[in-house]
Amino acid sequence: MATTGLDVFDRSVQKSNQWLKALAERLGSDDRRYAYRVLRAYFHVLRDRLTIDEAAQLAAQLTQLLRGVFYEGWDPSRKPETYRDRDTFLSRLAERAQLAGPAEASVAAVATSAARC
Repeated sequence: MATTGLDVFDRSVQKSNQWLKALAERLGSDDRRYAYRVLRAYFHVLRDRLTIDEAAQLAAQLTQLLRGVFYEGWDPSRKPETYRDRDTFLSRLAERAQLAGPAEASVAAVATSAARC
């Protein structure tokens, strides 16, 4: 484990790496970059559907490192997106994560929702 000299940062990196490893396993891959791409896209698609309060509550449960990923590029002044169907969510996830389509996005969404460290 790389050390930063600050325990809080080192724990954040370690837990984030554990989460990525668990996600990669659920995705049936050993490609951590793929797992990161899926996790980042999932966070952003989900975040954009939440209110500011809901997004803050969710982000508070993440490691410091993943909280930064969650908030990256977010514009809280924009209203939450209001679509209500699964297909739109999966299409957006597929696009943002550069997945083959909604079928792969569905597998990725289930894996990401279930992955925990």
